[in-house]
Amino acid sequence: MAVKAGTYKGRSAEERTAERRARLLEATLEVWGRDGGPKVTMTRICAEAGLTERYFYESFDGLDAALRAVMDGIAEQIADRSVAALGAATGDPTERVRAGIGAFVEILTDDPRKGRVAIVESMSIDALRPHRAELLRRFAELAAHEARGLYGVEAWDEVEGRIAATMFIGGVAELVTAWIEGVLEADPQMIVDAATHHFTSTAHR
Repeated sequence: MAVKAGTYKGRSAEERTAERRARLLEATLEVWGRDGGPKVTMTRICAEAGLTERYFYESFDGLDAALRAVMDGIAEQIADRSVAALGAATGDPTERVRAGIGAFVEILTDDPRKGRVAIVESMSIDALRPHRAELLRRFAELAAHEARGLYGVEAWDEVEGRIAATMFIGGVAELVTAWIEGVLEADPQMIVDAATHHFTSTAHR
């Protein structure tokens, strides 16, 4: 039987490349979320993934690129699930907001590696701080957009809405950081409740 060009064990070259990239991303999340700081190296990530450095460079230009890719993956997951939860929820705006924030907080607390990487560890690396700030700005813009959809003419105008949303996102990030680091005696549901109260109190006139 002829073997299709580029296939190996029934998988194409593109599929094998994608699989290796996924393994490296998971390994990066594991090493970064578990060890943090200077212990996050390409060598440790490759060892965790069971791949050589050759395959690391197949997917990423360098260590910072891999770290940014992990941050982007977490951010995309948060945005997608939060918007979906808010859209699927029924009831008044407060219940819909609670559903969206619940999805946000759940991702960061159910897998503390994601919370630590996205919020805590990314702040400790100089090269990643601008990217972290950009992701937080995007979440603030998303929050302001959803507020306009929820509250209509009662929502703040663009500038005031952006201010309120930036304060909201920053506050949630600080709450999750305190929870991850063990200095906040609260459970994730308390964070959701507090964030819901803040958003519904400040996102409109």
